[in-house]
Amino acid sequence: MSQGLPAVVSDDGLTTRERRNRPILAVHTGEMKGKSTAAFGMALRGWAIGLPVAVFQFVKSDKWKVGEEDAFRALGRTFETTGEGAPVEWHKMGAGWSWSRKKGTEDDHAAAALEGWREIQRRLAAEQHGFYVLDEFTYPMTWGWVDVDEVVTTLRERPGFQHVVITGRDADPRLLELADLAMQTHKLKHPMDAGQLGQKGIEW
Repeated sequence: MSQGLPAVVSDDGLTTRERRNRPILAVHTGEMKGKSTAAFGMALRGWAIGLPVAVFQFVKSDKWKVGEEDAFRALGRTFETTGEGAPVEWHKMGAGWSWSRKKGTEDDHAAAALEGWREIQRRLAAEQHGFYVLDEFTYPMTWGWVDVDEVVTTLRERPGFQHVVITGRDADPRLLELADLAMQTHKLKHPMDAGQLGQKGIEW
C-alpha cells in the first residue's frame, strides 16, 4: 500500500466510498511496547473527527496512572466546555468497574473482567460509542475468563459504525482472522536492556 491506495480492489460489491467507510476491528499484539500507544493514537484521530471514545483497561488497576488517561480525560472536558471533538469515557479494573460501584479483589478479577465484557456488549448493541479501545483485552481471553468465540461473534455482528481496537500479547488466531487490521510489535532495542528503569512520559 502506498499513498493511501490499496494493493488490490476487493470484489465485495461495495462502492469505493462504502468500502472506505466501514468500521474497523484492529488487533495490536506482540511482545514489545507500543501496542496501547498505537491504539490511543487511533482513538485520538477518532476523537478529532467527533467519534465518542470509550477506553476499557482490563489489566491495569485503578491505581495505575498513565499519561494517556490524563490526556483523554482532558479531551473529554474540552468537549464538555467547547463542543470540540467528542465525549470520552475511561474505565479500569481494580476497585471495580466504574458503573458497577463494587469493590474488586484479586479473587474476583475473572468475574470483573467478564462483567466488563458484558458491559461492552451492551454498549456495542446500543451503538453507544464510535471508537472503543479494549486495552490488554487479549489476557482475559488467554486466561479463559472471557470466551473467545463469543467475542468474535459479538464483534463480527456489531451494528452501525463502531471502530474497535484490542491490545495485548498472544492474540488468539480466531481474533486475528476476524481483524481488518492486525499488527505485531517486535523489540529490536529498549533502554531497559541497558538497565534503565521505565521512564515517565515514555512507559506511562
